[in-house]
Amino acid sequence: METPFWDALSPRAREALRAAATPVVIRPGAFLMREHTRASQVFVLRAGAVKVWVDRDGETAILDVLGPGDLVGEVEAADDGIRHANCEAMTRVEALVLPAARFRAVLDAHPGAVWAVAAVLAERLRDSNDLRIAHFPDDPERRLASRLLRLAGRFGTPVKEEGPDGAPEESVHVQVPISQQDLGRWAGMGRRKVAQILAAEPLRDGLTVARNAIVVRSAGALRRLAGRD
Repeated sequence: METPFWDALSPRAREALRAAATPVVIRPGAFLMREHTRASQVFVLRAGAVKVWVDRDGETAILDVLGPGDLVGEVEAADDGIRHANCEAMTRVEALVLPAARFRAVLDAHPGAVWAVAAVLAERLRDSNDLRIAHFPDDPERRLASRLLRLAGRFGTPVKEEGPDGAPEESVHVQVPISQQDLGRWAGMGRRKVAQILAAEPLRDGLTVARNAIVVRSAGALRRLAGRD
């Protein structure tokens, strides 16, 4: 699993960002940024979940789901360009927000922090390439499994439960309100295809997707589908 931007910073760089930024609380459904605008703010997420999405001719495509420690707006901070996507709070979000120019000043004063931003960009490029590869040849199971692993890694909480045979087993609970339709929008397929994959082996007994939570009982099955074993 990738290291979030915040965790990759040195203690001094984190303190400098705290001093330069303003803490904000964002309600569910509110936008941190909107596509095609020139607002020049950078957000460091401290709690909650945010989805990054674009609208193309009335169709929604989800690019990512970000969580605590992640960075939002770094591309526009680097090139002063127009926002390339919408960023919408899925839950109550706590974040640090600062103007792009102030963010760049913190990076200039703490050169090592630039590598934390570079790691964010590299990870997103790698993820984008993996998703492209899974389209050729078409491999929807791999795409969906990689999205579910990302959610579990970013938002998952281990929970001890009683298994079907009465023995204790550990599952991962993901408290993020993401629907099967949105999983499809993120993985590049329709809701019906998502439902088919979830209902088939090997995920049928190892995963439950509800509207407000995902329960992963077999991370191994997800890793195998995603080609990570």
